[in-house]
Amino acid sequence: MTMYIAREASKVWRKVTAEVTAELPLLREKWLLLFAGLVFQYIHGLAARGVHYLHRPGPLLQDLGFMALPELGQDKSYLSECTFVFIFFSFFLWTFHPFIYHSKRFYTVLIWRRVLAFLVASQVLRIITFYSTQLPGPNYHCREGSPIATLPPPNNVLEVLLLNFPRGVNLGCGDLIFSSHMIFTLVFVRTYHKYGTKRFIKLLSWLMAIVQSLLIIAARKHYSVDVVVAWYTVNLVVYFVDSKLPEMPDRTNGSPLLPLSTKEKDGWLKEEKESRLKDEFHKLLNGNHGDPTDRRQRVQMNGRHDDDLNHGALSDATTNGT
Repeated sequence: MTMYIAREASKVWRKVTAEVTAELPLLREKWLLLFAGLVFQYIHGLAARGVHYLHRPGPLLQDLGFMALPELGQDKSYLSECTFVFIFFSFFLWTFHPFIYHSKRFYTVLIWRRVLAFLVASQVLRIITFYSTQLPGPNYHCREGSPIATLPPPNNVLEVLLLNFPRGVNLGCGDLIFSSHMIFTLVFVRTYHKYGTKRFIKLLSWLMAIVQSLLIIAARKHYSVDVVVAWYTVNLVVYFVDSKLPEMPDRTNGSPLLPLSTKEKDGWLKEEKESRLKDEFHKLLNGNHGDPTDRRQRVQMNGRHDDDLNHGALSDATTNGT
């Protein structure tokens, strides 16, 4: 048993080291874009923290989702967060499966580059939207009578920059249209739908996105409009941004890694050209400089032409009596 575990661990380690070797050149080339996407996650949190200072509690707005879905209550509102955490970490682990599994379709660095591009584009629109109009928050800690429904002016800059983490992140108000949870959920689901391989999981992921939407409304974390706007906005943003980004190389055909930097690409093209020239040179030395089919056709045509000439000469000789 110990020998088997050691052997399997050795195989996994070889796969991990091989994938790290393949991903490192991509990371060196794309790290700035990845870093910018991660920094913007902090900027998005900073914007959500800032709008909390502008929030003013008030009566709940009339909402069709609130009428249709029973309220979970403050003691069961965690169900929405648990569903989101499950979706988030499931997707996160899936993006790193090329480091473990033999079958792989994409590079982890490139998949996260696309995901962060989708998130940033959607979050920019979200920041513009919730700063345009502040609605009274439907969440329990945002209603009238809650001590944190309206924040007092900050005592210093650090209080704003540090986001009062983690309490300030979980107990925000005012950043409603549209739902940040649905941005992450829909981006993850659409990405797996395109690059995933299991049809059952694709169907399950869309079902989870619908369940997540209903739980957000039932937990009164957002109005129905926040979820509805997220559904069509995020899908349109992903479709548009995805059409502008270069398509990722497909790894399912088992081809060697494609050099992505300009220097590596030029070297690869030079080697390929030299290889072709060597093949042509060997063909010339061996006399195989043309298509065998064409040579057979020429031989046959030449043979027919010679027969015709000989037949013509014999006819002339017969006519002349010789």
